[in-house]
Amino acid sequence: MRSPLAAVLTLLLVLVARTTAAQPAAWLDGAAKQATAALVAAHGEAARPRAERGVRQVARLWREEDGDAAAFETFVQQHFAPDQARRDAMFRRLDGLHEQMDGSLLGMLLAFRWQTDLDLGPVEPYDELFAGYDPGAHVNDDFFANRIAFVVLLNFPLATLDEKLRDGPDWTPQQWAEARLADRYAKRIPAAVSQQIATAYSAANSYIASYNIWMHHLLDERGERLFPAGQRLITHWNLRDELKAQYSDPAGLPRQRMIADVMERIVTQTIPAAVVDNPHVDWAPRANTVAPAAVQDSDRPRAQDAVTSDREPDTRYAKLLDIYRAVRRADPYSPAAPSHIARRFEEDRELPEARVEKMLVEVLASPLMPRVAALIESRLGRPLEPFDIWYNGFRPRGTYTEAQLDEITRRKYPTADAFAADLPNILTGLGFTPERAKYLSERIAVDPARGAGHAWGAARRGDKARLRTRVGKDGMDYKGYNIAVHELGHNVEQTFSLYDVPFHGLNGVPNTAFTEALAFVFQDRDLELLGLSKPDAMTDAYGVLDDFWGALEISGVALVDMRVWRWMYAHPEATPAELREATLQIARDVWNEYFAKVFGRRDVVLLAVYSHMISSGLYLPDYPIGVMIALQIKQQVRRKGDLGGEFERMSRQGRLTPDLWMERATGAPVSPAALLAATEEALATVKGR
Repeated sequence: MRSPLAAVLTLLLVLVARTTAAQPAAWLDGAAKQATAALVAAHGEAARPRAERGVRQVARLWREEDGDAAAFETFVQQHFAPDQARRDAMFRRLDGLHEQMDGSLLGMLLAFRWQTDLDLGPVEPYDELFAGYDPGAHVNDDFFANRIAFVVLLNFPLATLDEKLRDGPDWTPQQWAEARLADRYAKRIPAAVSQQIATAYSAANSYIASYNIWMHHLLDERGERLFPAGQRLITHWNLRDELKAQYSDPAGLPRQRMIADVMERIVTQTIPAAVVDNPHVDWAPRANTVAPAAVQDSDRPRAQDAVTSDREPDTRYAKLLDIYRAVRRADPYSPAAPSHIARRFEEDRELPEARVEKMLVEVLASPLMPRVAALIESRLGRPLEPFDIWYNGFRPRGTYTEAQLDEITRRKYPTADAFAADLPNILTGLGFTPERAKYLSERIAVDPARGAGHAWGAARRGDKARLRTRVGKDGMDYKGYNIAVHELGHNVEQTFSLYDVPFHGLNGVPNTAFTEALAFVFQDRDLELLGLSKPDAMTDAYGVLDDFWGALEISGVALVDMRVWRWMYAHPEATPAELREATLQIARDVWNEYFAKVFGRRDVVLLAVYSHMISSGLYLPDYPIGVMIALQIKQQVRRKGDLGGEFERMSRQGRLTPDLWMERATGAPVSPAALLAATEEALATVKGR
């Protein structure tokens, strides 16, 4: 428990930050008027709108330390681009220089995180220090200090979200790129704050990346081992995927129940600390007892510490609180979006929080849920249990056991290099021409991940995107392969939206949900790429039902994430234990409101198990939005019959606003309507079988 004195000091620091973060100099209004008048006098009345807006943007973030009134006026006169030709030349120069800077900084970041992100042996304490350092943390601070940020703000408009929504459809690609360039300097966050944020995220990611459960050491009520020797699964990704895999095994139900017990122990923090990534203890999750391991399936040296059942000390929630407290320090420097919640929705997603919640609830409250649930129950031959939120029996992979799939992928991809060598074949199998498959393969590198896997897009043309997935000593198992195909979708989008957009400022897609959606399009075809399935009307219908069921689950998870962040902002002095209890209650409330009536069980906490909640700062809403977008994209691909061509066309639009991107890609804005309509149609198809 934090001391009362510590709480008071923290509150005082927050109040001081809020009152000193953004105090403009008293003389700025007068200096701005004089500077604007001088620009109009020098360049004519036609320059007035640009001069007024540019000077106003500079004045809003100019501080006493940047110079006095004379310095302000001199800067404005010296750096204002008075005509379109000089403004265009300035934009092209700045766009290219920012690309070089972004590429160099990303290269440093990847190098500093190399040992912690990749499966390359032990992580030393100094590796963690490098991983916690953000080379770009000082750029914003430095570029205000050397006035480069002010050059941008003087000459290129900061567009509000309303302006982008209203005027964006008529903008040229250069106008969009100029707006994105100005967005970079909409806030003036001190380097120390940015570095604290980076450090908090790095620590949380390292915690999650090492959070493995040795499955052969789990014991049921009879003391039996249900999982194979050597199986080591990371939370939550691998645990969830192993649970899904058991649907193809008629004897898999006890293993699913055991995994659900493990997940619940992790969420409630009643998991014994000794069992986390430890192959030298046996653990009975239901009874929650531990003992020295009676079997050996690891060559790790055995620790000499005594084995205890002492629970993990709320580390999970302490990491989340550290991130919250770090990002909250940026609040006073972000007047237009004065909370992490506002920044994630209004700035990062460019989708208002209320609209996102409405879309999630539209899925969760759909009358389709009980109908699909009844179909699942009939296929399972038993009542639903809470872990059936991860039911995946609609997928073709349900006809194969996990062991069969593992054997196929391990034989095909014994190393990360083998997967990299097969990229041209994978991409042509997805529908890209041989020429485009070669183009993409040459720009993507494959690395063995320490964690579950992730994708790093390049930030500079000439650099490669990085695909990371877990590769065991026996090769890439099916979980690693499935993740690799998903990450490949990210990398292909990242490559097209970097190399094939006209300006660096347009690099990317509207938000993370879009790159997730495009990755889902690839991931859906993983078995097809192995030659194990062939799409037809019935498999398409089952695929839609799988999308809908997955959207239900992840919408509930996202709603928990959103409510947890609201709770933290409402309780800034919370302890990890208080956050734990609040998170558990929020998870129960969401479950009881939307799932309990279908599953027949109340107060389930499984919706809080996602690792993203701990290490990714309100990332989870991107997933359900991504499922909605993915369904719209898949329908567009089906209409055109050209995955490769459509995927490329969509990705090359660049970073527009979400609805504009979607309307140009598929003819409709972002919405769950297509998913719900397709689910209704899929149910009719399956019923009429």
